[in-house]
Amino acid sequence: MTALPSAAPVHAPEVLDRCRTLVRPALAEAVGRLHPWVGEMAAYSFGWCEVGGAPADASGGKGVRQALAVLGAEAAGAPRRAGVAAAVAVELVHAFSLLHDDIMDGDAARRRRPTVWKAYGTGPAVLAGDALFALAVETLAAQPGGAAAVRTLSVALGDLVRGQADDLLFAARPWTGPQRVRPAEYRAMAEHKTGALLGCAAALGAVLGGVAPETAAALDRAGRHLGIAFQIVDDVLGIWGDPTVTGKPVHGDLRERKKTFPVLVALDSPKAGQVAALLETDVEAAAALIEEAGGRSAALAEARRHLSAVEAALSGVPLDAGAAGELRALLGFLVRRDL
Repeated sequence: MTALPSAAPVHAPEVLDRCRTLVRPALAEAVGRLHPWVGEMAAYSFGWCEVGGAPADASGGKGVRQALAVLGAEAAGAPRRAGVAAAVAVELVHAFSLLHDDIMDGDAARRRRPTVWKAYGTGPAVLAGDALFALAVETLAAQPGGAAAVRTLSVALGDLVRGQADDLLFAARPWTGPQRVRPAEYRAMAEHKTGALLGCAAALGAVLGGVAPETAAALDRAGRHLGIAFQIVDDVLGIWGDPTVTGKPVHGDLRERKKTFPVLVALDSPKAGQVAALLETDVEAAAALIEEAGGRSAALAEARRHLSAVEAALSGVPLDAGAAGELRALLGFLVRRDL
């Protein structure tokens, strides 16, 4: 079985920096077309300003999805303008999804700053999210080949909503019994909630640039498998990761009663009853038993399987060697993290 990538190539962070630098002017121009108040909230979410509009240089995230859009377009041989427009659209959609997710989850902070709904109010944050979504569609529709790109984005957003709905419903289902969440259901949820937008990001510039449909489809498949692997690795880090690196408390996902992949595997094992009891009483002991029941090893094996599927998708179509190399480096960097 393919091993998880070793330490990320040195140039992966530089690839992210290059893509952010390339996309930032177009992204700022798009946000500048919004209503000033809504635009301020959008700029705040990207880390560009404080509440009230004073300039800031806070972290707006790594820019993973915009980098995937740029690299996917470059690898497929699409024009640069297609990659930049696609990157702007997916970054706007990602920001829209985070604004709404923070409200649904009740999260008060993101990247060590108050979330938009805490800083500006729930109603304004919903409005800002809606505006970002509309702006993403407008950005694509204004480009040559925009109709196909809007369809691609619409499919991804439909899947994202489906995945988010399943994730919310999972919380109300029991740990054990016939109504428990099965690992297969989790895979489908992760592909929709996380993989759909990553697949869209990787393929959107190619679609916008009018490249061969099979190439765009392969990039989409690669991104979807990446999303599942990424989500599962995140689950492992959420239980066993170093909190000084992950920013999450030890066993935080267990305390929040999240039905993550390692937990679901353990709940499908002969130790299911013991695991379920400990999840209610002693999360430290639960973490040890989940590992003993095979939850951690099964999760890592599942992540490896999807990483192999990523490579198979990328290897099945002609791609520019240089851009494809950067794309592979970025994928390894994203999934490997601190395992």
